[in-house]
Amino acid sequence: MQIKFTETVLRDANQSLVATRMPQKDFIDILDTINQAGYYSVECWGGATFDSCLRFLDEDPWERLRLIKKHIPNSKLQMLLRGQNILGYRHYPDEVVRLFVRHSIQNGIDILRIFDALNDFRNIQVAVDETLKCGGHAQGTICYTISPIHDLESYVRMGKELEQMGVHSICIKDMAGIMSPQEAFDLVSALKANVSLPIVVHTHSTTGLGPMTYMKAVEAGADCIDCAISSFSGGTSQPATESLNYALKQMGYDSGLKEDVLKQINDFFKPVKDKYIASGLLDPYVLSTDTDALTYQIPGGMLSNLVSQLKQQNAIDRLPEVLAETPRVRADLGYPPLVTPMSQMVGVQAATNVLVGERYKNISKEVKAYIRGEYGKAPGTVDPDLIQKVLGDEQPITGRYAETLAPEFEAAKAKLAGIAESDEDVLSYLAFPQIAEKFFANRAEKKINRVSYSIRQV
Repeated sequence: MQIKFTETVLRDANQSLVATRMPQKDFIDILDTINQAGYYSVECWGGATFDSCLRFLDEDPWERLRLIKKHIPNSKLQMLLRGQNILGYRHYPDEVVRLFVRHSIQNGIDILRIFDALNDFRNIQVAVDETLKCGGHAQGTICYTISPIHDLESYVRMGKELEQMGVHSICIKDMAGIMSPQEAFDLVSALKANVSLPIVVHTHSTTGLGPMTYMKAVEAGADCIDCAISSFSGGTSQPATESLNYALKQMGYDSGLKEDVLKQINDFFKPVKDKYIASGLLDPYVLSTDTDALTYQIPGGMLSNLVSQLKQQNAIDRLPEVLAETPRVRADLGYPPLVTPMSQMVGVQAATNVLVGERYKNISKEVKAYIRGEYGKAPGTVDPDLIQKVLGDEQPITGRYAETLAPEFEAAKAKLAGIAESDEDVLSYLAFPQIAEKFFANRAEKKINRVSYSIRQV
């Protein structure tokens, strides 16, 4: 029996534990070793990495991807793509989505895990179609959540819809670590009985269920699981690669992983982790088990960001109130799964409600856009009073919002003439305009300084 492993230390483990602040200098020296470990895939891009590279790390995310590809040719490189949101927080026109997918594959991505925060698959169909056209592996995603409107039947229906769309595999994405072992067994079994595609399971250790959930998922027939090298595992990250490999190997599963190489990788990341703890970047809070997450369903990346944001406002003592408010906001918004960008939108609104002292006195522009229908169809019923407060007599959007958007790429390329060095730069700008402009200015200044230094040396 075979089981495949996806290693997440370069993306989701990094995102969940240190808010995606791991610079490439902290992992470049271990990439060649990761290449020898026998991973099926290495998740290294997408999610919040793109934003963080530009905003905090002063790195070109496209160069980062090419660097990783150069050193890891043996395992498939994987990214997380937010469907019509790409890697940003708004919907983009189809033209931009197609270009981003195309350039992601051209720069080294093999597998695109494509999801929509509302499981509104109208919002992933263009990204899936372009992935297929470009020869990439399209992994359709079911965002797992628990609510009065989500059940086994609805998830099987989603799986069938993804299969009809032509994806190569299906991922069950449990971003908050709330899927129990029995629920995982039942869901994987149901999908295996109704679709003929490989099933990948993704969870977090937030609630302590993760390792048990994976074991039952594999028992039910899951083909691949997401794990993190042990020094960056646990808490809001994924279960440990080495532990799951050890246990499954004893049960007769062959992962193809090399234990001695895994030890080298873990030994490398131990001092990196220690450095992050010492600097305060890695808060021990996110390393603990928090069974309250079974109630508030906050995913790892969202929790680490909430902690960071409340600290910045000297309001970390209000975290329990924010966590209690989160499920109430989610219910008001029709039970959207808490995954980016919905997790950020719900979390920020919950924090605002608590810190302002009045629910919905201030409503974020993103939540207003959601209520207008710009993000797709809400899974359930949005609170009528909230709709009235935001829309008044305005009618919500019922069609696919992206179809109302005009092309943007050529106009952005013209605006960046003399600044953008590639089409990838233009895509970076479209994803995060102000952040990218600042990055381009810093890059140009560095080049001027290097030239000046060279002249002085001569």
